[in-house]
Amino acid sequence: MYLTFAWRYFKAKKSAHAINIIAWVTMGVIAFATACQLLVLSVFNGFEGLVTSLYSSFYTDIKIIPAKGKTFFLTAAQINLLKQQTGVKAVSLIAEEKALLQNEEMQTIVYLKGVDENYRLVSGVANKTVEGEFNTGDADDPGLILGSGIQNAAAVNVDGGIAASILTLVLPKKGKVSVSDPLQSLSEGNVKATGVFSIQQDFDNKYAITNIDFVKQQMGFAAGEYSAAEIKLEEGAGLSKIQQELAQQLGNTYKVQTKYEQNTSLYNTMKLEKWAIYAVLTLILFIAAFNMISALTMLVLEKQKDISVLQSMGADKNMILKIFLGEGLLLAGIGAITGICLALTVCLIQVKFHLIKLQGGSFLIDYFPVKLQVADFMLVVSTVALIAFLAAWFPARKAADQPIELR
Repeated sequence: MYLTFAWRYFKAKKSAHAINIIAWVTMGVIAFATACQLLVLSVFNGFEGLVTSLYSSFYTDIKIIPAKGKTFFLTAAQINLLKQQTGVKAVSLIAEEKALLQNEEMQTIVYLKGVDENYRLVSGVANKTVEGEFNTGDADDPGLILGSGIQNAAAVNVDGGIAASILTLVLPKKGKVSVSDPLQSLSEGNVKATGVFSIQQDFDNKYAITNIDFVKQQMGFAAGEYSAAEIKLEEGAGLSKIQQELAQQLGNTYKVQTKYEQNTSLYNTMKLEKWAIYAVLTLILFIAAFNMISALTMLVLEKQKDISVLQSMGADKNMILKIFLGEGLLLAGIGAITGICLALTVCLIQVKFHLIKLQGGSFLIDYFPVKLQVADFMLVVSTVALIAFLAAWFPARKAADQPIELR
């Protein structure tokens, strides 16, 4: 019944045309703000999904690193324990360190990862190999798979029409520092360029991958000494649960990180940007709220006689309050539904036709990615409803407190 009165007041002609204008402006601003919030959140979801998929090709579900220092020791029993852990699909052992990559007169610094044969199972790098093949070789004949940025920086050729480059890797020897002869602290080894991967600029310009036995041999690692262990989980396995279980089993000398903890700055930055934009767009709704207060206040002044009639017929303050609250929520509801329909239309068109393009040619895709989430719709609708309720409360309270005046 309350919404019936509100709807009749909404449709009825007003003595002051400005009331209608303010009401329609209010609905327009709410529709615009609602559509903008949904569109921005959907675009951020799209970029977040794209970036997460790219980073997931390199960062594994779980990574075990030493709590202190650069290396740790894993016994055969501990490695078997990791492999037999419920939810674990594959385990790869890693030896990594910064290295100097030389190709004749060209040279560059790389983050060298020595990996075992299971690395294909825990990482998506092999599937991102765009030139040559993912072949790390063995300790005596190691192969090197490098990022496309490193390939360009060092002018590296892989197997193909031109003979593959034979590269020199200069690595620090573990625990050997000589002030008198610094070269005694370094080791040199030759590798053959076998492949090039392309994932994302951060990885392509930084990482090179080779055989773990070669790296351990060059750096002087002990038999059970490693820099990290990377783990791939079964589909649907509980990430946090397995992390806690592994941390308890391994002890305090090991640090167990999820794929999100391996790059917290990226994920935190994306979330911060998303909610900062959401907060800015919410300010537009507050502007609409002031318009709503003005429209409802003027409506209350115009309907003073109607309010008195309702009171004389037995309507209490609570009923009057609900009628004008309903009027405010009706304005917000029409605006929100219009904004949602507009946002849905734009998103669906973008998903199907990719009409809105990204500027520049350095992206993996040339259009804005969009991903719709039910949680975003619930959040935006809740925000609109809350602001509309607060904006409508004061004029509705004033209407409810009006004394009976029949003339």
